[in-house]
Amino acid sequence: MAVMAPPDRAPVRPRVLVVDDHLDLAETLADGLADRGFEAVACASSGEAARLLEGDGFDAAVTDLRMPRIDGLALLARSRKAFPERPVIVMTAYGAIETAVEAIRQGAYHYLTKPFAADELALFLERALDDARVRREARSLRATLSERVGLGSLVATSPAMREVFDVAARVADAVTPVLLVGETGTGKTALARAIHATSSRAGAPFVAVNCAALPETLLESELFGHVKGAFTGATSARAGLFVEADRGTLLLDEVGEMSPALQSKLLHVFESGTVRALGAGKEREVDVRVLAATHRDLRERARAGAFREDLLYRLDVVTIEIPALRHRREDIPLLVERLLADARAKHPHSPVERFAPDAMAHLLDHAWPGNVRELAHAIERVVLLGRDAEAHATDLPPTVSSAPPPGMPGALEGAVLPIREVQRRYAAWALERFAGHRARTAEALGVDVKTLSKWLAAGDD
Repeated sequence: MAVMAPPDRAPVRPRVLVVDDHLDLAETLADGLADRGFEAVACASSGEAARLLEGDGFDAAVTDLRMPRIDGLALLARSRKAFPERPVIVMTAYGAIETAVEAIRQGAYHYLTKPFAADELALFLERALDDARVRREARSLRATLSERVGLGSLVATSPAMREVFDVAARVADAVTPVLLVGETGTGKTALARAIHATSSRAGAPFVAVNCAALPETLLESELFGHVKGAFTGATSARAGLFVEADRGTLLLDEVGEMSPALQSKLLHVFESGTVRALGAGKEREVDVRVLAATHRDLRERARAGAFREDLLYRLDVVTIEIPALRHRREDIPLLVERLLADARAKHPHSPVERFAPDAMAHLLDHAWPGNVRELAHAIERVVLLGRDAEAHATDLPPTVSSAPPPGMPGALEGAVLPIREVQRRYAAWALERFAGHRARTAEALGVDVKTLSKWLAAGDD
């Protein structure tokens, strides 16, 4: 016995309300649209049309401008108030072009001067509906991006981080540069991505570059691009990251490491809105929102002559300081829950499902000199190497599971540690005593900031 395939469903016909106080004209237009794939309803009462447009029963509207009681501009306003993305096309007589132009200013998609062909109206309706669909999809994409990587995806309960999120939300849609400061590993890049995903630029590129990771000549080429033959090895042209991020967001991570020459070029971009590729003869306009991040004190660097004050003023309009993890320990349980879920998704065959109280106690007590990044690495290590559903203190990395050195919270209890680990812990403890201020910590320990940074990073080798 043959099985018949179900018939294809008829495509959904867009519903259009046609409004004109001359019913015969409204019906003629509605019939013409029906012949061209629309479901059109004629209406001669502007009052009835206003009631219908308050609901969601129509995908688009076509209305005459001059009508008794409620004119076309008023209908347009009511439609946009109820459903801002529903397109409205206005019809007008030849002598009322100025009123039609005003309708465009108030949000009408297009206007047609009578008389016009039904094909012309159908064409503009199709374009208007396509445009509305694209806007809806863009809004949906933006909402999805915001949910996944936007400010709503960041977890924290501490007052300090709630204030960070509040400021970030208020500046998300601004074009003003934002300076993100905080120790290494606090989540500056994650916050920058969240600001971008929450902004109206979410559908455009988010581009990040670490200014400390590239030598000056390569960083200049990466940022501003180059033409073919601009320098030895430039076998092809490169647009540069500013061009790649056009209409989007560019994060300049560790901006404090940028050379004075590049600082000057960056300042020129802020002032002119243009970039010039290496070897190019003309500049190119770009529309880029710049976010900058650093773990350094840029004001101290400016006083030392290592950072331009005028550039600092450009970047420092809004500064968001992300506190170190040890200064917001109440966020650790939430972060552990989120990071554990991320690690389990990355390693789905791991048996680890939760942390035992003894493990959580160590996670809460650790100084976390590497901040959230160190916590994420520690949790992934547990998920990767753990053998049971419940992870205990013995499953944690030795730097986390060991008790802190004497003079700090807890005791060594006779344990013998490598001198580098003792230095790291003592440096982390001292840094916490000075609220994360590295310069003052180094001064108190009798070393320079570079040595202090080496001590703190000793456990990362």
